Amino acid sequence: MVADHVEQADDPGAALAAVRILGADTFAPVLLTGEALPPQDAEAVALALTALPPSRDVVPAPPAGPEGPWLMAWRDWGTATVLALLTDGGTGVPPTAPAPLPPPGPGHGAPAVSETGWPGWSVRMGQLSTLALPGLDGPIHDAARAEPLALARGATRAVLRRDYPTAARITRWLAWLHADGVPLALDPAPLVEHIEVMAGGDRLALDTAIAHRMLTT
Repeated sequence: MVADHVEQADDPGAALAAVRILGADTFAPVLLTGEALPPQDAEAVALALTALPPSRDVVPAPPAGPEGPWLMAWRDWGTATVLALLTDGGTGVPPTAPAPLPPPGPGHGAPAVSETGWPGWSVRMGQLSTLALPGLDGPIHDAARAEPLALARGATRAVLRRDYPTAARITRWLAWLHADGVPLALDPAPLVEHIEVMAGGDRLALDTAIAHRMLTT
């Protein structure tokens, strides 16, 4: 449990920082099973957001602003939004306000996907894979719905380049789109299985486990 991890940590501050970095994935067991969020876990996440508060400023999307703060702002938005959703706002921690700006589309705002735009766009969406969870929705999810082919291309490209961590992150979005009923250019299930066989690591295991669960529920 999250609360146990924080309480038993040698450095509680580092444990709270880890909760912030894990982001909305902290709630993955609850969101994927429908179980109730333990009150002590809600308190631990709320403490992390209070001790290390998210930015309240509007963070511009790259290339208008730096990538790091923008990614962190969206991850914080996801964490705070799910916390409020699961607790009916009972922790007193509001969602990050205002929400960060969404990324420009792979066609740089044009309806058609440009051949030079989708690789970088799909990688950036992969960096926001902690938002690819059931029950969480917003502008980033709308961007994913608008460009399923770009995400399919991005996941395939990452696999061919043997960049399995990136492939796992982008494939999470494909699994989320599948669960959302969006038609896809490829079946994400074999892709998840291939990534599991070819690579390892705790983060990758978490991403593929979440993708598996979204594909089977």
